[in-house]
Amino acid sequence: MKLLSPSFFSLVFLCLLSSCKTVDITDKDFSFDEDARMIEEVMRKQEKAWSEGNIEEFMKGYWNSDKLSFGGRRGFTYGYDQVMSNYKKGYPTKEIMGILTFDIIDIVPVAEKAAYVLGQYSLEVKDDANPTGFFTLVFRKINGEWKIVTDHTSG
Repeated sequence: MKLLSPSFFSLVFLCLLSSCKTVDITDKDFSFDEDARMIEEVMRKQEKAWSEGNIEEFMKGYWNSDKLSFGGRRGFTYGYDQVMSNYKKGYPTKEIMGILTFDIIDIVPVAEKAAYVLGQYSLEVKDDANPTGFFTLVFRKINGEWKIVTDHTSG
């Protein structure tokens, strides 16, 4: 059986995302500036928590739901608890976690309460190759807070 490549899934994801009802960002009644600032704030808090070795605090940026999805080099994981468990297993100490930096390339609104973020991450890890990679995050505004509902990271 031939497996489909991750780039195929990325293409399907972007096609699905582009078919969502979009917000006319040229509409003078719509301003995404404050929401974009709030999304960036979530990510800056994640950088800080990760760099302090605090996975529980880092995970506060994610939607605490069984429907949370995370795609990476090992495939897809579903559910907040499983994503946290994977992070704890893969990064058991602060030293292994290193210092996290996000380079946010773009924050794009796709609906009044949904946006995606394109970016690059870098880890500064003592005695390591300092891994880096790219991500696409889908955020939703849930109960007034922006949360990551889908994370696709490659590295």
